[in-house]
Amino acid sequence: MARGARSTTEGASHRDNDARAAEKRPSARWRTGGLDMADAQTVSLDAATPADAVILSNLLELYIHDLSDVFPAIELGQDGRFGYPKLPLYWSERERRFAFLIRCGGRVAGFVLATRGSPAVEDPDTLDVAEFFVLRRYRRSGVGRQAACLLWNGLPGKWTVRVAEGNRGALAFWRGVVAEFTSGAVTELVRPGQPNAWRVFCFESVPERVAP
Repeated sequence: MARGARSTTEGASHRDNDARAAEKRPSARWRTGGLDMADAQTVSLDAATPADAVILSNLLELYIHDLSDVFPAIELGQDGRFGYPKLPLYWSERERRFAFLIRCGGRVAGFVLATRGSPAVEDPDTLDVAEFFVLRRYRRSGVGRQAACLLWNGLPGKWTVRVAEGNRGALAFWRGVVAEFTSGAVTELVRPGQPNAWRVFCFESVPERVAP
């Protein structure tokens, strides 16, 4: 959303705030060598910019369509799209919301949305995997696992991953990836939810851990 002109003082203050925020944000691109499909192709996690909003919006449509199998209350809008109203916040709240594109061999393979502050715990500094999506052609190839590890290594700290217990495929994926990344140093919680309870994985990432 465009805003009105600011005074020079306000502009300088805004730039200073942006600089401090940039220091807290991860680097624009993280890479790791791949497994399986990714053996010959690098997997990267690229910080998304407002210029990527259309790509993310399109990927979110595929993601939400997948989720509609687990959450039957999800309905298509009158315009034929599901929509994701929170997406613009990832550009306006850059200190606490982080958007990334997953790429494999330079091609878009999915996305990650993460937030500082999780609905599953009270600590406002705990990081949360808000949304995570890998295109079907890249699933079961190691791409999702590497993308998750790149995320946690790039943003070290306390993390939560929330998975609906009715989403059995995702539950198995996250349980395995988190256990491998943390060497088993993870706590599992159950939180109420509709139509299924939420399984919450709580753990801490440290910079020295590497993607398997």
